[in-house]
Amino acid sequence: GDLQGVMDKLDYLQDLGVEVVYFNPLFVSPSNHKYDIQDYDYIDPHYGKIVDDGGEVLPNGVTDNSQATKYKKRTTGLKNLEASNELFIKLVEELHRRGMKVILDGVFNHCGSFNKWMDRERIYEGEEDYEPGAYVSADSPYRSYFRFFKEGPENWPYNANYDGWWGHDTLPKLNYEDSVKLENYILYIGRKWVSPPYNVDGWRLDVAADLGRSNEYNHEFWQKFRRAVKDANPNALILAEHYGDPSDWLKGDEWDTVMNYDAFMEPVTWFLTGMEKHSDEAREELLGNIDNFIGSMAHHMSNMLTPSLQVAMNELSNHDHSRFLTRTNHMVGRVEHLGPEAANEYVNKAVMREAVVMQMTWVGAPTVYYGDEAGVCGFTDPDNRRTYPWGHEDQELIAFHKEAIRIHKEHPALKTGSLKILGGEENILSYARFKGHDRIIVVINNRSERAEVKVPVWEAEIPIKCRMKRLLYSYKDGYTTEYEEYLVEDGEVVANMGPHSALVLGMRNEEDHDWLYIL
Repeated sequence: GDLQGVMDKLDYLQDLGVEVVYFNPLFVSPSNHKYDIQDYDYIDPHYGKIVDDGGEVLPNGVTDNSQATKYKKRTTGLKNLEASNELFIKLVEELHRRGMKVILDGVFNHCGSFNKWMDRERIYEGEEDYEPGAYVSADSPYRSYFRFFKEGPENWPYNANYDGWWGHDTLPKLNYEDSVKLENYILYIGRKWVSPPYNVDGWRLDVAADLGRSNEYNHEFWQKFRRAVKDANPNALILAEHYGDPSDWLKGDEWDTVMNYDAFMEPVTWFLTGMEKHSDEAREELLGNIDNFIGSMAHHMSNMLTPSLQVAMNELSNHDHSRFLTRTNHMVGRVEHLGPEAANEYVNKAVMREAVVMQMTWVGAPTVYYGDEAGVCGFTDPDNRRTYPWGHEDQELIAFHKEAIRIHKEHPALKTGSLKILGGEENILSYARFKGHDRIIVVINNRSERAEVKVPVWEAEIPIKCRMKRLLYSYKDGYTTEYEEYLVEDGEVVANMGPHSALVLGMRNEEDHDWLYIL
């Protein structure tokens, strides 16, 4: 619900195994999604803290009604804004005390039409200490912050005839090329929130490749942004939302990494569900298509160097797409056509568990969208933003996430290890992650029937003959962590996999006494 709610649930997040909290936009905004930012300097009191509702007794000498109204609005608003920033500082301090980090959402390509710079809704017009917005006056000091398409006082106001992101008039695109003042301010914001007293640990950059009017300026700006942020906090992460080849931005002087749609979310979704990530399309020919999966992964992973890949945001769901659990029902459509209940129907939790195993073992940083671990369903935005089901959680799915997260955190191979595909056929996949003595093998059976899978574990430098122990087995009706031994003969392990299953095995190497694990 709000930042205090997050504070109250930090024990839950820590018990789940969360190490970093990424927030969608928190800055002042009139919307629920808050990608139409009104003020970059303050946390929105609806998420932060409302200490004053404006009903205070006026000070001596303030009697005029209009004057009183303005006084209330100004002083009440400032109190709430400052209190919200203070609460955010406390939240970050508590996260850091627990050894956790926090990433903010940076929406710098566009702002909101409510922003004082534009003031299309005229909420700042005539207010003390506020200059007229670009929509209110052609002489506004913020005029150059935006591109208007008509000139001349006879056309003023211009009826929203300005450049909006993807044509949205509530999201006026920021015009950096014509305003050094705007550029400097956003660079200041980039520094401000990663510096004391806020001390956030990084930025996620919304529609980062869209910023500016040219590719040349886009790169110029992000180079400046990186210098500003890294000078203030050298360890701050710069992670961009991006679709397509990000290699031009990942040369070490702009972004650190990206939200990993192309080299994780999309290939995994097509392979396990045959669904497009919005649930807008079903493609039977991609369901279980091992050639497409391996080819897509090889192609898109090649566009990133290893350091960027290792910290790329590997999500199954997020605020822009349908919930992964809903994709397992193979229903094509959106909530306005199918209704909200359809998102919950015919889902396959076994397939969801397969996806979680892949998420926790593939190259990159596993990122869980709130509620995915508790069984939350939903079609694409806005249905994907349902509230967390406190008191109605899928406890088994939460417990499974804890086991998978634990395995990820305990093994260096899953953080910085190499990757090798060991085998695959229709709806069957096996791969290795390895680093030093830490070796991990992942086996997935996405078929709706049992399958005997032979895995050439010798390719991951597993001994030709040895024993392995089962650590985790996910199957159609649940999962188990009960101990069981398997034999490796002639460098292969034979796994009898149930429908929609994933297997976790471990091996004792008698020569160096290290445990090796097979998933």
